Amino acid sequence: MSMSLSLIAVFIPILLMGGILGRLFREFAITLSVAILVSLVISLTATPMMCARVLRQRSAADSARPDRVGRFLAYLTAGYERSLRWALKNSLITLALLLATVACNVYLYIKISKGFFPQQDVGLIVGGVQADQSISFTALRANSRP
Repeated sequence: MSMSLSLIAVFIPILLMGGILGRLFREFAITLSVAILVSLVISLTATPMMCARVLRQRSAADSARPDRVGRFLAYLTAGYERSLRWALKNSLITLALLLATVACNVYLYIKISKGFFPQQDVGLIVGGVQADQSISFTALRANSRP
């Protein structure tokens, strides 16, 4: 519940944002806030009721027999354990990778433009007309819609 409410609180500044960005992201913030709120209501009301009706207790024989999902989760856990052991055993390499990642992020932050509109935007709109090659300009203008 606290996670959902804090997620909604994150989108409040976007709702109050002014300018072009505020107008662009207002619907986005409202949509996400409402979706999170509906998810919160469903998780607090309908989910416990459905679990009481749908889930059944497993017998000892059922829980002793690993199914596909259980084997997959055990495989993921073992892989995570191996990678964690490697990272703790090779802490200098892990620290070097962290510093390289931070350095790359700083470089990209400096290099990438930060404006909403690109610098080369000169405010021009380019349009085109497609017509038969044998038509004259006056005939094209007469047949065009206002």
